[in-house]
Amino acid sequence: MGVTASGTPDGRSGPPHSVLADTVLERLTVTYAAAADPERAVTARAYMKDIAPFLGLTTPDRRALSRTVLTGTPRPDEADCTAVALRCWRLPEREYQYFAVDYLRRHVRRLSSGFLPVARHLVSTAAWWDTVDLLAAHVVGGLVTADPKLRTDMDRWIEDDDLWVVRTALLHQLRHKDATDTERLFAYCARQSGHPDFFVRKAIGWSLREYARTDPDAVREFVERERDRLSPLSVREALKNIGSHTSSISP
Repeated sequence: MGVTASGTPDGRSGPPHSVLADTVLERLTVTYAAAADPERAVTARAYMKDIAPFLGLTTPDRRALSRTVLTGTPRPDEADCTAVALRCWRLPEREYQYFAVDYLRRHVRRLSSGFLPVARHLVSTAAWWDTVDLLAAHVVGGLVTADPKLRTDMDRWIEDDDLWVVRTALLHQLRHKDATDTERLFAYCARQSGHPDFFVRKAIGWSLREYARTDPDAVREFVERERDRLSPLSVREALKNIGSHTSSISP
């Protein structure tokens, strides 16, 4: 059984024992299933390209149900979070994975750097943008903020064969603003500028567009320097809100 640095099982092995997870999953499966809308489920599954079956819960309804599920439950520790996430990922309907993502986002400060292998498992299993992007920006990004040594893990992720792991590396700094490691951001975008997949090219543009809110000139300069290597999609997304004109700076 694989074990993370924090002593919790990684994504390749079973969830750790957790009484809290037992309680949450029992309530969750009953509560969500009782509110299922089969007609809406068909529409949701088609919209999400058949990545998974759905229960047919709208986001506001699902989150209201989640509050009911979690009423009176204690704050989790890392093992509890790991158990909840891995067990939700084993359930077929996508809404259970949405619950897990919300749960991890809410309790990300309870997680140590040892949670990163679990996060990688979640990112690369039943992967689609709906779970990957939130995990990247709010969970993986939160872990890296808390432990900057994990940047070296991101250096490995950007080289990965799994496009969703690459996308996560590109997007993990979305919320970092002034704390963005710009050298890594630009290096990652340049490294994957020729990637053939839409979701990676889109992530390059998105990560640059988001950082442009903090330093638009730096993004313009990077795009101009790398324009021949970047895909038109990445360029268009990067410059969406700032245009291509670089402002002059007085000496």
